Amino acid sequence: MRATRLTGSAAILLIIGVIFVACSSSPTPPSTTPSPAAEKKEPALYTAKNCMSQMANAAARWQPDAMPVHLESGLNAESTGHDGKSTIWRAMFASPGRGTWRTFTCSGSRLKEEAPIGVTSSTEITSSPDMSRAMFQSMLLIVDSDKAFAIAQENGGANVLKNNPQQPIVYSLDWDSSKKQLVWVIMYGTSHSDAKGVGVIDATTGKFLRAGK
Repeated sequence: MRATRLTGSAAILLIIGVIFVACSSSPTPPSTTPSPAAEKKEPALYTAKNCMSQMANAAARWQPDAMPVHLESGLNAESTGHDGKSTIWRAMFASPGRGTWRTFTCSGSRLKEEAPIGVTSSTEITSSPDMSRAMFQSMLLIVDSDKAFAIAQENGGANVLKNNPQQPIVYSLDWDSSKKQLVWVIMYGTSHSDAKGVGVIDATTGKFLRAGK
């Protein structure tokens, strides 16, 4: 009789064990939360001042006396340069004390062929003797690229975009040492050879200086 009870108890334990195994091996229901990797990552479009401040901070960490020499926007499949914005901005910074310069890139691009998100820099290159004449103070950049775009549009640029709404626009910022001015050059084209128009604007006052082609 005792052996029968033990046998019955063992059978019950075995059944319970099978139930637990069956429960633990039940398939997990699929998650309804989308995977972050499946979400499309959109590029970030920046104006010039936004990127200039980021690159200036990176340049100061490289050399405290680093000053900008040239700034320009990039063209790619993510942006045509309209509204003064681009996913890529590049700037040259020179160190007078070290006698070298580097190119810094501010990127909001998601393209594989472009620089990664954030600020990156090139290797150091020895400066030319006349580079010091092209250096300027970042604080002189008061008129941002979106405002420069609006000014250029008011002075002939709107007609260019009317004829070609997809017309690419390139922005460059340089110091005019002869006139002691920081100027925007807004080029309606990918290069001077194919430009449909060029506008030159004082980057400190916003005054439209001249048009060209």
